Amino acid sequence: MAEPELARRMGALLRRLRDDLSLSQEALADRAGLHATYVGNVERGEKNITVVTLARVLDALGLTLAQFFARLEQQQNEP
Repeated sequence: MAEPELARRMGALLRRLRDDLSLSQEALADRAGLHATYVGNVERGEKNITVVTLARVLDALGLTLAQFFARLEQQQNEP
């Protein structure tokens, strides 16, 4: 899978998870100690997120890295 496609898919999943919790980008950014602009850029696939920062975002969403990547893999396998 090409890097831009992976970044887009990861960002879309992060947005879906954030929306499921009815959190704004600002609220998620505050919880994760990030800037809301950065969260938006990641969700749109415009920025690559490091594993450390991803772990912070996922912690703010109540998920582990393993849970996130399992969901990402599951989405890839859906028709």
